[in-house]
Parts: sequence; C-alpha cells; structure tokens
Amino acid sequence: MAKCDQGYLCRICNQEVEKLSESELYLRFVIGEIDPETLHLSSECHLDCNPVLAQFIDDHRYAGQSQVPEGFRIEDLDPKYVTQRKQLVTRGYQRLLEIQANRKAFSQVQDYPLEEFKRRWR
Repeated sequence: MAKCDQGYLCRICNQEVEKLSESELYLRFVIGEIDPETLHLSSECHLDCNPVLAQFIDDHRYAGQSQVPEGFRIEDLDPKYVTQRKQLVTRGYQRLLEIQANRKAFSQVQDYPLEEFKRRWR
C-alpha cells in the first residue's frame, strides 16, 4: 500500500490509528493540549498506547486496559488533579465519539476542540 493510502501510524506500535476515538493526538487537540497550528506536525498514537493519558477516561464506551507505569497511576497522583483531569479527558473522549458519529456537524478540524479551547485559538 502506498504511504498516502495509509492512515496515521502510531508512534508506539507502528499500527494504523483507524478511528478518531482511538486517537491520542486528536484527544489532546480537543482538550486544548495541541495548538491547531502544530497539529499536522504532531505524531499520532493510539489511546491504548498512552495509558498515562487513557487512564483518565471515565466512560463505559472506552475499554482500554493498558498498564500505567508506577508513579503515574491515578492512585499515585493528587486527588484534586485526578478529578479535574478525569473530567477534562472524559469530555474530550466523548467529543471524539460525537465527532466520529456526526462528521457533517464537524466539517472543519477547527470545530473539533471543546468550546473553551476553540475560543482560545481564535
């Protein structure tokens, strides 16, 4: 298959990231961690391949179960930080599911981020 016929490859496992809801890159974009100007320069990764981030997804539709390294587990972190991070990352994951289910409503990548981050980039 020609390189242009492939989707984005995960920088960890080198397998294709097939769905938006599997994308660590787009989750980080949606939650304001990646500037739209640098999105195209950033490397892709499966959510399951970044368990440190994925552990904050609190949604029954996400079934990832990767091992989080010691020192980075939720149990090792400040409870207030964990609460805030879970809320943000879960909202971001739910946004990815919404985008994936309704691509027409999100015709431009600039529409992907959560509202508070869209305002930041304008």
